[in-house]
Amino acid sequence: MIVQLDPNSLSFPDPRSALGPETDAPGLLAIGGDLRPERLLAAYRQGIFPWFGENQPILWWCLNPRMVLKTRDFKLHRSLRKTLQAFLHNPQCQLRVNADPVGTLQDCARAPRAGQSGTWIVPAMQHAYTELARRGVLQSVETWRGGQRIGGLYGLRIGRMFFGESMFSNAPDASKLALSYLVALCRRDGIEWIDCQQATAHLAHMGAAPVPLEAFLHHIHRATAAPELDPWAYDPSAWSQVMPTP
Repeated sequence: MIVQLDPNSLSFPDPRSALGPETDAPGLLAIGGDLRPERLLAAYRQGIFPWFGENQPILWWCLNPRMVLKTRDFKLHRSLRKTLQAFLHNPQCQLRVNADPVGTLQDCARAPRAGQSGTWIVPAMQHAYTELARRGVLQSVETWRGGQRIGGLYGLRIGRMFFGESMFSNAPDASKLALSYLVALCRRDGIEWIDCQQATAHLAHMGAAPVPLEAFLHHIHRATAAPELDPWAYDPSAWSQVMPTP
């Protein structure tokens, strides 16, 4: 049974009670509520996230299993390593961190997706996550070339946990370069898992794998309770976490 959230309370049902794989909406947990920052943060700390389209109510999900990129398992394949080396040595190219998280979010919303006619990053979501960016919770990693952002990703960093939300690429491998640097930052700062929410072949190729929900909840309970980190900024020395020489 799907729970209707009380707009006056920040409480959620047990994430383990989400609909199972035999249903039409596996992972669906609750409906309604709002997207105020306090509710969003409470949700993520319990492994719950919002996902809904235009003209739909707010839908809250908790998937089992959960797609996770354990940062120690990240695979920087040889071809991507060569692309990365060329990118870093090209004076027209830059990798930036939190230069424009809201713009990166909007680029992700505009990016065409195979098999999708619209975006789940609807205006209400954009407004809510813009407030999280203002509070320093939303983080972005961006790839730039010739003064134009050509790829990037954004997500929420809570304690020692990174919850990936979306990525986009307007040039070959642009989002993969951003993910590579995100992993470098996470390894440097002791963030062991990146939540990828749903399984994709793209993420699996780079080392992500499904994790049972119980193990995921156990990890995020500990990781999100850790002290908050200083704001992220681009630091070339972090590349040593994923490759010996940048």
